[in-house]
Amino acid sequence: MSNMIDHIIDRRVLKRRLLRWQIIAIVAVLGVLGVLFAKGETLSVPAQAHVAVLDVVDVIVDDTERSDALHNILDDDNAEALIVRINSPGGTFVGGENLYRDLRAVSDEKPVVAVIGDLGTSAAYMAALGTDRIYVRQGSLTGSIGVILQTANIEGLLDKIGIQPETVKSGELKAQPNPVETFTPESREMIEAVIGDMYDIFLGIVAERRDSTKEAMQVYADGRVFTGRQALEVGLVDAFGGMNEARSWLNSEADVSIDLPAVNITPRAREERLLDLFSGMFGKTLFSERLNLDGFLALWHPQLSL
Repeated sequence: MSNMIDHIIDRRVLKRRLLRWQIIAIVAVLGVLGVLFAKGETLSVPAQAHVAVLDVVDVIVDDTERSDALHNILDDDNAEALIVRINSPGGTFVGGENLYRDLRAVSDEKPVVAVIGDLGTSAAYMAALGTDRIYVRQGSLTGSIGVILQTANIEGLLDKIGIQPETVKSGELKAQPNPVETFTPESREMIEAVIGDMYDIFLGIVAERRDSTKEAMQVYADGRVFTGRQALEVGLVDAFGGMNEARSWLNSEADVSIDLPAVNITPRAREERLLDLFSGMFGKTLFSERLNLDGFLALWHPQLSL
């Protein structure tokens, strides 16, 4: 009986100890998550001369943290130049336009170079135009100058399954195009005018930055993509190369030493920081490295092309 009582007491003591450590572990994890979910991420920038590096990847949207990081470069006397590494299919028009204008602001004060990797098309190419020089590989894909809006009409499908949509709106052109309403000629004319105006803005940026005219650039601005070699031939980019060539150009043209350290200033998304945390805690068996691969990028993934 005495041995049984001792055993029960020992088990209770052990449970209390385990509970204490479990509580400590939970509090620690919650603390880490609190830091990760805090707005923004403090970037450790050395208090010495360096070359800033910004990565532009995946679908481009308007990003206030990225914009803040670029504005900070203007106030950082230690940042002597900026290299923008691009691997993106593009994104929203305003996302690309804002990134372009942020890069132009930096370029007014410091040399800025773009290095396009596998992909730098549409809004990503617009962003590259904000730099002083664009490098590509011969097999890089770029261009795709244009604007697109896609929709679909599902009235026939809804009719087949017995659903009758009803819409109340202030005007005939409100909420057009609409999947549950007929796309009228008036609606199409209105949307085409919007797309046409945005295209004209894009084309104007291309013509200005490539030291040409809208008429000359319009030949290459019909939405087609170009290989890096084709893009160089028609004047959409400046040279073949990567980071090494970008650093060499900065050294020869802007007197930025090749020996300066490169410092990445790219803000990291909260989801990415959480994925890194849990991947480290539980291993890759729970999270595939390709789960966050965007569909567009998958179409142009280097393992799927020759």
